[in-house]
Amino acid sequence: MAMTDATATYERLRRDFSWRVPAVCNVGVACADAQPADALALIEVRPGGAVRDYTFADLTTLSNRFANGLAGIGVGHGDRVGVVLPQRLETGIAHLAVYKLGAVAVPLSGLFGPEALRVRLGDCQARVVVTDAAALEPVAAVAADLGIDVVVVEDTATAPHRRFADLLGAERFAAASTGADTPALLIYTSGTTGPPKGALHGHRVLWGHLPGFELALDGFPRGDERVWTPADWAWIGGLMDALLPTWYHGRTVVGAARRGFDPQEAVDLLASHRVTASFLPPTALKLLRQAGLPPQRGLTLRSVMSGGEPLGAPMLAWARETLGVTVNEIYGQTEANLLVGNSASVWDVRPGSMGRPYPGHDVAVLSADDTPAAPGEVGEIALRLPDPVAFLGYWGRADATADKTRDGWLRTGDLGSVNDDGWIRFSARADDVITSAGYRIGPAEIESCLVGHPAVAMAAVIGVPDEIRGQAVKAFVRLADGQVPSAALEDALRAHVRSRLAAYEYPRQIEFVDELPLTTTGKIRRVALRQREERGQPEGVRQGGTT
Repeated sequence: MAMTDATATYERLRRDFSWRVPAVCNVGVACADAQPADALALIEVRPGGAVRDYTFADLTTLSNRFANGLAGIGVGHGDRVGVVLPQRLETGIAHLAVYKLGAVAVPLSGLFGPEALRVRLGDCQARVVVTDAAALEPVAAVAADLGIDVVVVEDTATAPHRRFADLLGAERFAAASTGADTPALLIYTSGTTGPPKGALHGHRVLWGHLPGFELALDGFPRGDERVWTPADWAWIGGLMDALLPTWYHGRTVVGAARRGFDPQEAVDLLASHRVTASFLPPTALKLLRQAGLPPQRGLTLRSVMSGGEPLGAPMLAWARETLGVTVNEIYGQTEANLLVGNSASVWDVRPGSMGRPYPGHDVAVLSADDTPAAPGEVGEIALRLPDPVAFLGYWGRADATADKTRDGWLRTGDLGSVNDDGWIRFSARADDVITSAGYRIGPAEIESCLVGHPAVAMAAVIGVPDEIRGQAVKAFVRLADGQVPSAALEDALRAHVRSRLAAYEYPRQIEFVDELPLTTTGKIRRVALRQREERGQPEGVRQGGTT
């Protein structure tokens, strides 16, 4: 079969590719010190609209000063530093400083409540946490219990917390001589059982993202570039699909702290700051489309990537008409990101497919016997190891790491199929993880939180289809004796979860039931609940409540 020009180009890219991860590499140095000092690194859009510009010289100096300050309070090689901040200057400075120290950055969402923070900060035994006034109350309460130093970026901070400005030390700092496998980044990801697991990455993870990042943004960088994403820098998407690879290439990031996503604000930001490239999660694109915005002829966008769920032909067509770009769908996860995707400037985008493996990544669909699946056969998507983008392992979870990386493959837990030409199509999750508005949500953490409410005897959580979010969280609740279902109780349970875990984790739907399906060992059979949702609710399962 003769190859098309696009296929020939793709095959040539894969054939000619070779990894060039330096033996001595430090993300903090690569993303600041190694860049042109006077180049524009960050446009910070502050709440209220004020704008501040920072060069790479500013990033270098400030990260050196903060690294010296952290060292002065005892932070050293391998120590974990929590970063609970939105998109702002100090977030980037904290990351760069921690990497230069040879310490480990632990990004955490400002949406987390005290229980979510306690689990993660306690698990990694963080030494310091950097936060702002908006997240200070839950952070401070947890930090006090765990004996963690708190650094607050606002100058209004008072004892016992430290002020960010007071920690800024000398302008020179000798960065640690870190290697590719030196731990640098610990990002917590939700699983199906037990508490969230910390995916630990080495400094190599930045270099591992580069081939996918460059192709997903259609040959990035193409001259001057300005990159913005609404994705929080606390997640792998915000950090590695936008912030750090952009700085590695010496280009400009637009950062804007926002509570929620407003379509008109997003379009205004894209236009006013002349953004050329963006990572826009599917939920953001759907909200833009839902807003009914006319074609945006004044935008300077040249490329957009999106990942988390399939977009489909209608959404891709809308983006071409309204935003003026072909969206490149991408695929990956916290443990190994930007593995598969598209690059409209190099090969044709096929609606319904998430693309092909980016150069450097050996991705396969495995059948039940761990052999490559036949074309069209559904199997588990897996990454052959070693690979620079793959995690080092789960923090303190050798058992989970071994299960994730069996027989030389990193198992994604996602099901898909591949055709004769190597295009991969996503089918479904193989486990119970919920993907909602780009967030990976573990049902076990929500179930435990619900059971902590005095009215709840048992709870099960699944994801159900949602037009905007992809999936929404639904909870099935068996009430304690003497409790009566009501709309008021539903609201109380939602508030209970939202205040303790995160705003995006609360159950948008609640159904009160008499019984929950269990295995013979007493474990909840979430698959049975999903199957029941798919075929429609049978009569008599509700406990007299509402959904």
